[in-house]
Amino acid sequence: MLVIEVTNARDVVRQRIGRLGSRLIGKVVDAEAQVEKALIQELESAFRDFGIEARIFSIDGPQMIGRSHLEIPVQVREDRQVRLP
Repeated sequence: MLVIEVTNARDVVRQRIGRLGSRLIGKVVDAEAQVEKALIQELESAFRDFGIEARIFSIDGPQMIGRSHLEIPVQVREDRQVRLP
């Protein structure tokens, strides 16, 4: 399994859309989502060329911590504590 963390998504989008567009990053444009979408398209094409079948996921939240830990936040929908009397 591969995990790829894009660390300069804002810079990539800024280079692609120019100064005016760079002001919109974070307000209208989600830099990470745009870069991930482009990467997925490129990966899909390359995988097909090599005959590789794969599932590619773009997910929000997980972060690499150092070299040995992946932090995966969990959104809790409901929380209850059960206590005995």
